[in-house]
This record gives sequence, C-alpha cells and structure tokens, in this order.
Amino acid sequence: MTDIQALLEVQGVSRSFGGLKAVQDVSFSVPQGSLTALIGPNGAGKTTLFALLSGFLKPDTGRVMLQGQDITGQAPHLNAQLGMTRTFQIVQPFAAQTVRENIAVGAHLHTASRTQALAMAAQVAERVGLVDQLDKLASDLTVAGRKRLELARALATEPKLLLLDEVLAGLNPQEIAEMIPVIRSIAASGVTVLMIEHVMQAVMSLAEHVWVLAQGQLIAQGTPSEVTRHPQVIEAYLGHGTAARLRQAELSA
Repeated sequence: MTDIQALLEVQGVSRSFGGLKAVQDVSFSVPQGSLTALIGPNGAGKTTLFALLSGFLKPDTGRVMLQGQDITGQAPHLNAQLGMTRTFQIVQPFAAQTVRENIAVGAHLHTASRTQALAMAAQVAERVGLVDQLDKLASDLTVAGRKRLELARALATEPKLLLLDEVLAGLNPQEIAEMIPVIRSIAASGVTVLMIEHVMQAVMSLAEHVWVLAQGQLIAQGTPSEVTRHPQVIEAYLGHGTAARLRQAELSA
C-alpha cells in the first residue's frame, strides 16, 4: 500500500542473525491516520521488524523513513521524540510504582514538570479505562490491566505513530472485546496505529489494511477480507478451517 502522505516508509529492510534471515527485503508504507496490521505465524519476524523500525535493532540493509526523515538505526528515545512509540509483547511495568506514576514516565518525554506529567497521566488513564486504578500499584493489576497500562505509557509520549506488539495477547474474549474500542478510539483521535496481532477477529474488526509476513518475507497485503482469502496466507498462517470461519463471521456481521 503506497500513499504520498505516508507517515512511515520501510524500504528494502533486511536483518540476519548468523545464518538466519529474520527479515528479508521488506518494503511497505503506513499512511498517516491509518489503523493497519501486520500478521503472520510465530517466528515470522514480526517483532524483529518492529525492533528494526523503532531503533532497538539496526537493519543490515534498507531504510526506515518517518515523515520523510531517515531514522534507520536511530536510537529508540530519539525516535520517540520524533513521534514513534512502541509497546512490548511482554509487559514489564515498574511494579513498585502506582499506575499514575508508571504512565507519568511516558509523559516525561515532553515535560520535566512532575505536576504536569502526573496530570497528563490521569488524562491518558481515562482514555484506556484505568482512571479508577490510578493509585493502585502496577504489581496489583490483572493481565488485562497491565496491557492497558502498557498502552497508556506509550500514549503518554504523545505519539504520532504507535506500534502495538500483540496488545491483545493473553486476554480472554470479553477482555479482547473491551479493548477493541480503546484501540479504535486511539486511531480515531489521530494517532496512526500499526499493530502486530494474532487475534484475527480483532484484525478483521480494526484494520483497514493488512500485511502478512512469513519466514521474514511479505507474502501478501490487502484488506483483511482480501488477505484471509489469499492462498499463500491460508497455507502459511490461517489454515483452511480458520479462513472459512473468518469468512463466515464476515458474512454474519
């Protein structure tokens, strides 16, 4: 998917670890204001790609462009200052701090004032449904609560582009259903969202466009409906049964 107003452009990015080609010549662009998804089987290279985009890893070849600026291999905190923030699949909050204090850490990217950071934390907590748990220790949160906290800390950095790494992983169906409107509202507020996700019902519900990664290579792209019908995607990732169920769910929606 190309767009002259692309916020993020990935150009021929590759990364190997020893003899393993984790990401191979990946190119795509993310339009400003979009909510898009990256899917694929475990071990496909999705999280490695996120690390390459956000600066936690440097690509062997290729370029990463944010708003037309080359940020290839640039340190994550510098990318965050430019507006790119990511969440992590394994959530690790500051357990001995409150929810409010955890969120304020993200807010300090743009303000040195503790008062302002804590005030912003309260505003962000309301956006993700944590306002009633602001004074609870992070260690006392449920898995769903920790996922919301991870999202809140990222939002507190005031991102232009938010990279979500399996923010729905580990949640039960009800918790997933409650989280989907939160993600949708973030995108509706003007934040561009690129998400890695295995919960295909959520991808079908949220994403405007999907890229499919398998063995480090992009094998398909299109709308959620299009990629769930793609023969290579069915073979490499979904399986015929899942693809049929997704099509049926789409027809019933």
